[in-house]
Amino acid sequence: MSEVNSSERVGGWTRFVTARPRLALLAALVITALAVLAGSGVADRMGSGGWEAPDAESTWTTRVLEREFPASQPNLLLLVDSGGASVDDPAVTAEAVRLTDRLSAEPGITGVGSYWRTKSPALRSSDGHEAIVAARIGGDEKGAGEILDRIAPVYRGAHGPVEVSVGGPVAVRHEMQSIIQEDLLRAELIALPVTLVLLVMVFGSAVAALLPLGVGIVAILGTNAVLRGITEFTDVSVFAQNLTTALGLGLAIDYALFIMRRFREELSAGADPRTAIGTTLRTAGRTVLFSALTVAVSLAAMMVFPHYFLRSFAYAGIAVVLLAAVAALILLPAALMLLGPRVNALDLRRLMRRRRGKPAAGPDASPDASEDSGRGWARFSVLVMRRAPVFAVVTTVGLVLLGLPFLGVKFGTADDRQLPATAESRIVQEHIREGFPGSPGGGLEILAEGAASPGRYADFKERIESLPGVQQVNGPVTGDGFAYYDVLPEGESVGQEAQDLVRQLRAEPAPFDTSVTGTAAVLVDSKDAIADRLPWAVGIIVVVTLLLVFLLTGSVLIPLQAVVLNALSLTAMFGAVVWVFQDGNLSGILSFTSTGDIETTLPVLMFCVAFGLSMDYGVFLLSRIKEEYDRTGDHEHAVTFGLRRTGGLITAAAVILAVVMVAIGTSRVTNTKMLGLGIALAVLMDAMVVRSLLVPAVMKLMGRVTWWAPAPLRAFHRRFGLSEGESASTADQDVEERPEVTGRERDKITAGA
Repeated sequence: MSEVNSSERVGGWTRFVTARPRLALLAALVITALAVLAGSGVADRMGSGGWEAPDAESTWTTRVLEREFPASQPNLLLLVDSGGASVDDPAVTAEAVRLTDRLSAEPGITGVGSYWRTKSPALRSSDGHEAIVAARIGGDEKGAGEILDRIAPVYRGAHGPVEVSVGGPVAVRHEMQSIIQEDLLRAELIALPVTLVLLVMVFGSAVAALLPLGVGIVAILGTNAVLRGITEFTDVSVFAQNLTTALGLGLAIDYALFIMRRFREELSAGADPRTAIGTTLRTAGRTVLFSALTVAVSLAAMMVFPHYFLRSFAYAGIAVVLLAAVAALILLPAALMLLGPRVNALDLRRLMRRRRGKPAAGPDASPDASEDSGRGWARFSVLVMRRAPVFAVVTTVGLVLLGLPFLGVKFGTADDRQLPATAESRIVQEHIREGFPGSPGGGLEILAEGAASPGRYADFKERIESLPGVQQVNGPVTGDGFAYYDVLPEGESVGQEAQDLVRQLRAEPAPFDTSVTGTAAVLVDSKDAIADRLPWAVGIIVVVTLLLVFLLTGSVLIPLQAVVLNALSLTAMFGAVVWVFQDGNLSGILSFTSTGDIETTLPVLMFCVAFGLSMDYGVFLLSRIKEEYDRTGDHEHAVTFGLRRTGGLITAAAVILAVVMVAIGTSRVTNTKMLGLGIALAVLMDAMVVRSLLVPAVMKLMGRVTWWAPAPLRAFHRRFGLSEGESASTADQDVEERPEVTGRERDKITAGA
């Protein structure tokens, strides 16, 4: 589209959002109220799983075993503690058998077994004082959770001579879901007041500080309603609510900061509110739109993965990003139209200056926009560009070194150790892990499909027992056209030996069709699915990012630079994830238990989210640089101007988003803690290191060739490109034809910036 058409459409948009601002805000209030009703109870409809690949061999095998042999897939474990007596004591045996029979009669319970029925040594602790009743709760996650809520209070606690605790995978997931909901509420109670204080520090005005929070709340409530609708059609992870809160507050505040900053600039320059809004939407509004698209694309890339855990974050992320942008581009201008200069009302810092006897500042005297702060960023950028090779090399090497621990990453699966040490289901699993010779619920199952003679079944069992890494083989248990073997691997149930054993079992020839499932098999299939889809996800992110940044800048090299520098900004996050959460450093301070590995899907999630947020800040900086370059044609001055105008604002936005992510990181669930703290680190590194040091250094080293594009692409940008400036005509000129301003003109421009 041509620049003229773009401007006309933006002008029409300005008229639309400013024509009836009261009506727009009233409609938003009604829609938000409806969203509250529509999104109520969304957490209760979410699941706490989703780490397995639904189309994998292990998933199919698990479904068949659940149908044909329910007892082979226990997800509910009752840990029966006999105190000082033996589990074989007659009184203990009688009570345990009564509990087993009672559990068998519960609606929704299938495949109940126990030590007292089977005498399996795997179900009896090494000291003889504890044993297990294993059962399966049928149905989906929601139904299983409801059944658990009904029966757990009945069986938990003292029963004659025994004490019963409730555990198993279904209890772990259910307790994790409850803790996440509680932690999310606490995170919101922490983040909201702290964010409000920071916004007051940025804007000075209490009125201005409340507007970004309003945009964030609208985005969060709207996203909850969207997720509630999605749960009617597919599974959604409860972890996605954390991303909804973090991005809803963080991005809404980012977008509102940039729009309000530009609006206040225009007011302070003497424009009336309607004109100020028009200029703001043509400039900062376009940048917000581009930023939202880049973040949404990064999050949408998770849709290529089959795991509903990852897809849930795509659902939540796309919804909250788009709703934050819509609220910032419609509701916020309507509010600013009504407020006008009163947006600067209740300037708390002005009151403090008066008490100190200092003159009051102007209406745009926020730290990021003050003359002293702007000059500080300008001087800083000049310093960086003066020593560009040093800053570029030292910063790049430093970021690479911070990322080196990720070379030693080990992938695993989430288990009970994600929970706090006081969680009942974790305590049960730890008793089983440390005190039982086997690993109930943690072994491998081989499904044999097709009828076979007892001799063939026995021969296959012998071959399995001879494989390295096999501790014990039970079975086969036969049924109608199916049979299964229970294989207990040596070492950790999801360790490398167990994963190698999965591949050996799948490669072992058999006289019938076989398939393997179990915890280690699910992990192997999940890793394979991610490795298979990861190139597609990265390719989507990179290609769309290159296209969007090209449309914004008209340069071929700047998009490549943006992708590379964004990737560098993530190195510290990935290095810290391994050093802290895998290796266990700082585990005492951060209150978590290291399992020696990282859950397989977490790095993918953190990459998509952090890359999108990095592009968010990159777009804001590049758009301001591009606007000034179009106006003056002076490359170095444009870089200085862009950093001067956005450096403080990007830093403030990053600090606010980091506060929200750290609040999420106070969760008692390790994966949520890792997500929050890791992304907080990535955001701060991007804003304070990459945008402040690497971008100006690299742009200085590249010089005016930064803006180069071949003639066909320049023509394409003239027709379809958008920029933050009023005109892109200068940007469409060839680099070699662009005139340089004189030193005196540059001084005048810098002085008036």
